[in-house]
Amino acid sequence: MSIFDIFAKLEQERRTKPAAQPVEWLVVGLGNPGKKYENTRHNTGFRVMDALCARHGVRCDRAKFQALTGEAVLGGRRALLLKPQTFMNLSGEAVRAAADFYKIPPERILVIFDDISLPVGTLRIRPKGSAGGQNGVKSIIEQLGSEQFPRIKVGIGGKPHPDYDLADWVLSNLKADELPAMNDAVSRAVLAVSELIENGVPAATQKYNGRAAQPEHPK
Repeated sequence: MSIFDIFAKLEQERRTKPAAQPVEWLVVGLGNPGKKYENTRHNTGFRVMDALCARHGVRCDRAKFQALTGEAVLGGRRALLLKPQTFMNLSGEAVRAAADFYKIPPERILVIFDDISLPVGTLRIRPKGSAGGQNGVKSIIEQLGSEQFPRIKVGIGGKPHPDYDLADWVLSNLKADELPAMNDAVSRAVLAVSELIENGVPAATQKYNGRAAQPEHPK
């Protein structure tokens, strides 16, 4: 086969190759950039995103939209993965930039974040809602002008006592005895992402809301 035949074959393959599936979903994990915050409660969204990438064999490391980005096919749909690098309080800037670029409506923007109102290891999946005191979500609502985006909340536990500073609490590391419950919640959140995209919020809620059943100890 001559070089001209090779080029002709490549051109034919290019013409007949199906067009790339468009990005239909935006999956956002919230957190703060930098090693200092890596293992804090407030970086639970990043923790889920890292586990999601590991499960699907992809990376979320391309700098774009003031975020680290990647792509994966989740629930049969092509999704842009987003880890905003703006720090938590400005997360909405990265989300809006990506949503505008791909023309993704709020109902196809899935946001994963920490929730102090839930015990460690508990998931709460919702189709929409207010910020509930979570500043990253507040920023997203402000930038999108909408609360109509689905979310997966991952419990990080409440302050140990009322006088404890909230910022200090969410920026603290998980305790060793909390890690098994958190790791389980992260694993279930990863599965919930694909379930939600493929079958909707009610299906994901039915399967993954709440806390994993604990095995009974023999008496």
